[in-house]
Amino acid sequence: MAAKPTATIEDVARIAGVSIATVSRAVHNPEKVAKATRKKVNEAILVTGYTTNAMARSLRMGRTNIILVLAPDIGDPNFTTTLIGIENEARARGHAILIGHTQNDPERSLDYLRYVASHKLAGMILFTGRLPFESLEGISLPPVVSAFEPAGDDSFTYVGVDDRAGGRKAAEHLLAAGHRRIAFVGDTLSRMSYRRRREGFDQAMDAARIPEKDRVIVPGDGSLESGRHAVELLFIRDDVPSAFMCVNDITAIGVMNGLAARGYTIPQDFSVIGFDDVPQATFISPPLTTIRQPRNLIGRTAIIRLLAMIEGEADNAPAEEELIMPDLILRGSVTSPGPIGRPNS
Repeated sequence: MAAKPTATIEDVARIAGVSIATVSRAVHNPEKVAKATRKKVNEAILVTGYTTNAMARSLRMGRTNIILVLAPDIGDPNFTTTLIGIENEARARGHAILIGHTQNDPERSLDYLRYVASHKLAGMILFTGRLPFESLEGISLPPVVSAFEPAGDDSFTYVGVDDRAGGRKAAEHLLAAGHRRIAFVGDTLSRMSYRRRREGFDQAMDAARIPEKDRVIVPGDGSLESGRHAVELLFIRDDVPSAFMCVNDITAIGVMNGLAARGYTIPQDFSVIGFDDVPQATFISPPLTTIRQPRNLIGRTAIIRLLAMIEGEADNAPAEEELIMPDLILRGSVTSPGPIGRPNS
């Protein structure tokens, strides 16, 4: 039985009734081709099996159309919506997405980098904020864009929310409600995004001339437990503020749980504000006032930046940050200071 002849781009063009150049554009830059024409080309590709053969040729040439998205925790509520933005744009441009789940394990990150080196992936998007740089010797990286968490390396383009602006918005909202003694929960040196939110908090407090003694800074790792622990710590220290500004929504929910366990009501007794606007923020009682990250837009912007690098449109462009402004989402967890947290008159 004779082998089935290999489909060519000419076959696709003939069946679709278009030029070879149009087929190429429909495959590599579909946004530049009319919807009706794309449909004809895609139907011809299905008939001929040209897509499979194109992938095989790219492998023989030592490159693929696969983009690796490296994430520390695929259960993070921020991840799914951002990935949808990445995948939709990548798919429209003829690229596939591979998810690497590092589980915050440097050895797993290194395993994925070895995979990158051996499979010649087209590019990478980092959610991890870091690579195991001490282990990069001999590994040639494809184009890389960091998203959500700055990678701490000026050679990588970064796309994310403006954390400083978001932190400042959150603090200003509490100040506008009349709070003067505010706790910042989640202070850490390990996450640059959290450090920037703290900087935004300090900028707002400086502008309002709030003295250092009225800024209650509590360390934390962004977890639910760190929010509950912050409440216990402040009550033990007898250093209770009137409002809590939390580094993310999960920490804020932990703070609310901790206050509820002590019999307090939000926002009558204390106000709480978060950051991210994860789905859980609307399900708790009261719903959480927060700073919304434009997750889908961050994903789409990150992949557009990366594809420009892959396709050679940004070969000589310097790495830079593209910061997207967040929104303040008003719900029910913030009001003026209650009797417990009311400032002394």
